[in-house]
Amino acid sequence: MMKNVGGIDRILRVVVGLALIVAAAVHYVGGWGYVGVVPLATGIIGWCPAYRLLGMNTCRSA
Repeated sequence: MMKNVGGIDRILRVVVGLALIVAAAVHYVGGWGYVGVVPLATGIIGWCPAYRLLGMNTCRSA
């Protein structure tokens, strides 16, 4: 599994993921907010299956 998510992209994914999860936890948005687990996980891992399918790569080292 080669990393395909780079610097700023990873930071944004983690921030957006956490924001969605917190918003769902405090009932600001509905249960759909827990979908924030996906960007959070891809940001932490550094690999996105959708990027792989689309042939995208934002990671400089790859």
